[in-house]
Amino acid sequence: MPRLGEKYKITVESVSKSREEYRSDAYKASGLPVAPAVMVEDEIAAQGPEITMAKIEAVIRRQLGLPALEPA
Repeated sequence: MPRLGEKYKITVESVSKSREEYRSDAYKASGLPVAPAVMVEDEIAAQGPEITMAKIEAVIRRQLGLPALEPA
Protein backbone atom coordinates (compact mmCIF):
# COMPACT_ATOMS: atom_id res chain seq x y z
CA MET A 1 0.00 0.00 0.00
CA PRO A 2 2.70 2.57 0.78
CA ARG A 3 4.17 2.01 -2.70
CA LEU A 4 0.83 2.87 -4.33
CA GLY A 5 0.46 5.86 -2.02
CA GLU A 6 3.80 7.20 -3.20
CA LYS A 7 3.08 6.41 -6.86
CA TYR A 8 -0.26 8.26 -6.87
CA LYS A 9 0.56 10.88 -4.21
CA ILE A 10 -2.28 9.80 -1.95
CA THR A 11 -2.51 9.32 1.79
CA VAL A 12 -2.62 5.72 2.96
CA GLU A 13 -4.18 5.06 6.35
CA SER A 14 -4.02 1.67 8.05
CA VAL A 15 -6.60 0.78 10.65
CA SER A 16 -6.14 -2.17 12.94
CA LYS A 17 -8.61 -3.30 15.56
CA SER A 18 -8.94 -6.30 17.80
CA ARG A 19 -11.02 -9.24 16.62
CA GLU A 20 -13.60 -8.35 19.28
CA GLU A 21 -13.93 -4.79 17.95
CA TYR A 22 -14.53 -6.06 14.39
CA ARG A 23 -17.25 -8.36 15.71
CA SER A 24 -18.97 -5.70 17.81
CA ASP A 25 -22.45 -4.39 17.03
CA ALA A 26 -21.06 -0.86 16.78
CA TYR A 27 -18.58 -1.89 14.08
CA LYS A 28 -21.24 -3.84 12.17
CA ALA A 29 -23.47 -0.77 12.26
CA SER A 30 -20.66 1.39 10.84
CA GLY A 31 -21.04 -0.16 7.38
CA LEU A 32 -17.29 -0.74 7.10
CA PRO A 33 -16.03 -4.05 5.68
CA VAL A 34 -14.81 -6.92 7.79
CA ALA A 35 -11.03 -7.24 7.96
CA PRO A 36 -8.93 -7.78 6.00
CA ALA A 37 -10.14 -5.25 3.47
CA VAL A 38 -8.87 -2.30 1.48
CA MET A 39 -11.03 0.76 0.85
CA VAL A 40 -10.33 3.64 -1.49
CA GLU A 41 -12.49 6.58 -0.46
CA ASP A 42 -15.88 4.88 0.09
CA GLU A 43 -15.33 1.95 -2.30
CA ILE A 44 -14.20 -1.49 -1.16
CA ALA A 45 -11.24 -2.22 -3.45
CA ALA A 46 -10.65 -5.75 -2.18
CA GLN A 47 -11.57 -7.93 0.74
CA GLY A 48 -10.28 -11.22 2.12
CA PRO A 49 -8.13 -13.49 -0.04
CA GLU A 50 -8.96 -11.49 -3.21
CA ILE A 51 -6.72 -8.58 -2.14
CA THR A 52 -4.21 -7.91 -4.91
CA MET A 53 -2.19 -4.82 -5.74
CA ALA A 54 -3.67 -4.85 -9.26
CA LYS A 55 -7.24 -4.64 -7.93
CA ILE A 56 -6.33 -1.87 -5.50
CA GLU A 57 -4.47 0.08 -8.17
CA ALA A 58 -7.43 -0.21 -10.56
CA VAL A 59 -9.76 1.32 -7.95
CA ILE A 60 -7.26 4.07 -7.11
CA ARG A 61 -6.96 4.97 -10.80
CA ARG A 62 -10.75 4.99 -11.21
CA GLN A 63 -11.17 7.21 -8.13
CA LEU A 64 -8.55 9.63 -9.50
CA GLY A 65 -10.20 9.72 -12.93
CA LEU A 66 -7.21 8.04 -14.61
CA PRO A 67 -7.54 5.53 -17.44
CA ALA A 68 -7.25 1.84 -16.67
CA LEU A 69 -3.83 0.27 -17.06
CA GLU A 70 -3.27 -2.00 -20.04
CA PRO A 71 -3.07 -5.70 -19.11
CA ALA A 72 0.52 -6.94 -18.87
